[in-house]
Amino acid sequence: MSATWTSQARCLKKMIDANNETQAHMYLEQLLLFPVDIQDKIIEDISHLTNCSSDAVAGIIGHYSIVDLK
Repeated sequence: MSATWTSQARCLKKMIDANNETQAHMYLEQLLLFPVDIQDKIIEDISHLTNCSSDAVAGIIGHYSIVDLK
């Protein structure tokens, strides 16, 4: 996992652990420029993790940031 994604994941995980969904949305929007619907999916996926680690969060962010080349 890239160090950048892991660092971003730690910040996002702290916001979600603090139950600050608004701040998490703003973080994703400003830092990663994800559309609001994707932000919702990322936060939803993170909230369903059984083990919410930085690597798991980074994996979810990475999943939604990959452009599908078809």
